[in-house]
Amino acid sequence: MEVATPVKGTVTQRAIGQIKEMIAEGALEPGQRLPTERDLAARLGIGRSSMREAVRALTVLGVLEARHGSGVYVTQLAAGDLLETFGLVAEISPKAGLVELLEVRRILESAATAQAAARIDADQLAEVAGHLAAMNETSEAEEFITADMAFHRAIAQSAGNETLAAIIERLSSRTFRARVRRGHQDADAFAQAREDHARIYRALEARDPEAARTAAAEHVRVVEEWLRSQLG
Repeated sequence: MEVATPVKGTVTQRAIGQIKEMIAEGALEPGQRLPTERDLAARLGIGRSSMREAVRALTVLGVLEARHGSGVYVTQLAAGDLLETFGLVAEISPKAGLVELLEVRRILESAATAQAAARIDADQLAEVAGHLAAMNETSEAEEFITADMAFHRAIAQSAGNETLAAIIERLSSRTFRARVRRGHQDADAFAQAREDHARIYRALEARDPEAARTAAAEHVRVVEEWLRSQLG
């Protein structure tokens, strides 16, 4: 006789795993309303309080959505929503952790920029050019950072991979704060950033994936090296 392997973790953790399994197997689909708390708890063989905690946890993670007076629904499971908590890592990491995140961002953003160079259309390229122009026309740090973030966001979206774009977006906020701090200490930082962005744009315009990859990697590497220098 086959003996079932005990499921590890708390009752709430097991409930979370069971609900995720139901979604993965298609028993619950994006946008679908969950059974009532009572029915779902009975179906999974757990108490209602544990079920309530599981639903709350999955709501925080962007998997479920509670609608007042309507019930609990599976979200559309968009990558951006599911990765929302991932951005918290970038927000609270100390400098050493932030350097590691920048390494990840350098790898991902260079790949996304290379892919964008192969896929970007005329309208998308024009949008990138507009953000580049905004960076070149302002001397205000906050305006520059806003245009900078929009520039990279437009490129990531042009790569045609929503998950990749969402990950890069979640890795960006703290990175750009670090760049602002660097700008306060280095008078040439914005000039260097403008040059970097122009090089990236030229590679996109030429539809040259390898040049785009190299330019994007070098751009992030400059910030990464500055942060490393601050650790000592």
